[in-house]
Formats: sequence, C-alpha cells, structure tokens
Amino acid sequence: MIAVVVSSASGVLQAGFKKFDLFGVIMIGIVTALGGGSLRDVLLDRDVFWIKDQMFFVASLMSAMVMFLSARLVIIPHRFLLLPDAAGLATFGVAGTLVSLMVGAPWLVASFMGVMTGIMGGIFRDVLCNEPPVIFQSQLYATVSWVGSILFILLLKLNLGITEAAISAGLFIFAARLLAIYFDLSLPKFRFKT
Repeated sequence: MIAVVVSSASGVLQAGFKKFDLFGVIMIGIVTALGGGSLRDVLLDRDVFWIKDQMFFVASLMSAMVMFLSARLVIIPHRFLLLPDAAGLATFGVAGTLVSLMVGAPWLVASFMGVMTGIMGGIFRDVLCNEPPVIFQSQLYATVSWVGSILFILLLKLNLGITEAAISAGLFIFAARLLAIYFDLSLPKFRFKT
C-alpha cells in the first residue's frame, strides 16, 4: 500500500510538471502506481493485485487527488519527484520480490521480478509524459533495486524475519538510490570504439 501511494504521488508530480489536467494527472498517477505490479502479476499468472483488492486502486486514486490539490497550496520543486520515486522503487522492489517468492519463482527470477515491479510504473509514467525513461539515463536505478532484491532474499535465507528483511532491503534501496543521485554515480554507458 505504501508503494502504491508514493508511486502514485511521483506520477502526479511528473504529470503536473507537464501541466496535464486533472484527469491526465490522475491517470498518470494510477499507471505509475499499478503498472509494474500489474505486469508482474500477469507474467506470474496470478490475479492482478489491484483487481483482486480494489483498495490498492482506491489508494492510488486518493494519493493522486491529494497530491494534485497539495501542489496548488505548496511549492513543490522538481527535484522533490526523486523522493517518492526512490521510495516507490524501494517498496515495490521488495514487495515484487516477496510476491514472486510466494508463488514459487526461483530466487534469481524473483529478484528480477522485484526490479520489474519497481521500475515499470516509472517507465510507463515517463513514456506517457513524453520523457525519456529515468531508468535509462539516470544514476543507479534498476541496479540498486536488483541488489536490494537480492539482499532481501539473502536476509530471508539467513532466517531474518520477513518484516525486518523487507525494512532492511527497502532502506538499502532507498538510501542507495539517493546516494547515487547525490554523488552522480552511474554504470558505464555503451560506446563504440572510435
């Protein structure tokens, strides 16, 4: 639920900076919040989480509306988008990994499903806002999500409780993403020999 709320907020902010109307902003918020988990559930052949329990949809809708109204009352700098985006990456990365493990996916597949759950909503958001996806041009993004997802699995294998493992891995992803932005850390870019 936390992942849905913060991801919806990041979608609204991105759409807001594009000056979309209320409907457009809400749609982007919902797609950002529910897109990655929807794709994960389809690939894992399980009921799509927000169709099975509409409270996720309601939370996304309410978060989008609250953020739309809040932006009219408070000045929100463009860089603020990075906080809910990093929080969504962390929470969805861990949640996606856990869901995948629960349906019996092998650990490597489960870790990648965590990454996909964390990044796809943001990719959908950026494409719909006519922006190059952050994941392909930004400081460590999917990389920290994947490392955090593997860390989560490792902590579970070491018999740490699910809650403690989730919080530890989620905090790692969140902090690592913000540190990567602050120190401008990224993977090497592809280039041809000249």
